Amino acid sequence: MSVRPQPSGRRPSPSTPASWETTADQLAAMARDLLEQDSVQATMDRIAAYAVDLVDGCDAAGILTVRHGAVQSLAATADVVRHSDRIQGELGEGPCFNAVTDDQPVQRLPDLTTSADRWPRYAPRARALGIQSALGFRLFTRHNTLGALNLYSFRPHAFTEAGEHLGWLLASHAAVAFAYARTEEQLTTALQTRHEIGTALGILRERFNLGDDQAFDLLKKTSQDLNIKLREVARTILNNETIPHQPR
Repeated sequence: MSVRPQPSGRRPSPSTPASWETTADQLAAMARDLLEQDSVQATMDRIAAYAVDLVDGCDAAGILTVRHGAVQSLAATADVVRHSDRIQGELGEGPCFNAVTDDQPVQRLPDLTTSADRWPRYAPRARALGIQSALGFRLFTRHNTLGALNLYSFRPHAFTEAGEHLGWLLASHAAVAFAYARTEEQLTTALQTRHEIGTALGILRERFNLGDDQAFDLLKKTSQDLNIKLREVARTILNNETIPHQPR
């Protein structure tokens, strides 16, 4: 995990205007820092670390995503987060799972001992992990749901209204940074793939005296017959491995 940002000292109560000025400065610094990360994973790790650092009462945090009903842990500040993600995926319920799947983008579990009616199967297993309260915030942009930011505490009623509001602000900043990092990574991968395929086509043209269309047809046929992506075929060619299909 990337280095966790260090607290600047004991934070004043977020109920005061002075505190909100400090919080605004912290969120601004966080936003700049997130955009400076060099990978999607580093960005997600940083988001989780900031949640623990900035939100009073938060003992552990993480990011999960739900795809086709399956949960994947994308970032976690502690093992308890991964265990909780796994349990929510198995049961199909929980504050973080439902932050992604339900209409309500904020899910609250203030006290697992007295307010677990909504998640009766998840609550006892979460208590066994030491979790006493939790918040789930959907990470989303206008076009995409990216996952959920999950905040956990080992104390009941750990999250105040002000803390929840701060968590929502943090999640909003985080979603933008997450989406930006993912887009940058996708663009970088696309450019690299384009270069690899172009280079592989050049090798095929020279090796087998093919035209542009013939070389591409050979690359595509290999991809289809082996059921692998074009970029994987291109990398095979670039590594001077055997071409599965010879031109006729």
